[in-house]
Amino acid sequence: MTLARWKDLCIDAADPTRLAEFWSAVLGLGTEIQDGGDAVLRGDDPARTVWVNRVPEPKSAKNRVHLDLAVRPVDELVGLGATVTGTSSNERYTWTVLADPEGGELCVFDQAEAPYALVVDTNDPVADASWWADVLGGSTAVAPGGLRRWVTDVPGLPFEVVKFVPVPEAKTVKNRWHWDVTSDDVDMLVSRGARVLRRPDDDVHWHVLADPAGNEFCVFAP
Repeated sequence: MTLARWKDLCIDAADPTRLAEFWSAVLGLGTEIQDGGDAVLRGDDPARTVWVNRVPEPKSAKNRVHLDLAVRPVDELVGLGATVTGTSSNERYTWTVLADPEGGELCVFDQAEAPYALVVDTNDPVADASWWADVLGGSTAVAPGGLRRWVTDVPGLPFEVVKFVPVPEAKTVKNRWHWDVTSDDVDMLVSRGARVLRRPDDDVHWHVLADPAGNEFCVFAP
């Protein structure tokens, strides 16, 4: 049983207008600036919506959530405001690591077959991938090399896969990237291991939860 459905992606920003300008160009989305200064990026599919929300705290650690892109000219991204921070490779792929205008990491792969992916750092890729595959009605696959896990075949997901990549460091601060889902059964999500961080109140009409690894996500009514 699918417990939740993908809704949209959310990015924290010190300057939502500037960061929205960058990501709208990278992702080919239109930009709307909201009255309060936040921005929303929209495509032809509502699932491709990206919210860019102002927060007071600066980025203080490596983001545990980022995007992987395939075969994009690095010079083009640099021209839009990205900074190259390094290169890396594994047994199958090579890629360039960049930072967006606020330091948020992203990776650009040289190989066309590399999937467009949402990437999540984790201390337990098997457990976390299995949890989200169960919640979103997808399936898991072992990535090349055997350490990483991919979540695939998720209904309505605007990415080819969600990659769960092992890292040694623990999560220490609120994620600056998170995602929203729709669900009519928050209690079931909690029974499966999610934790309620905030319930609907006078300021928000949605639940803020954390998955078993502590990654924040918001749950809206369908």
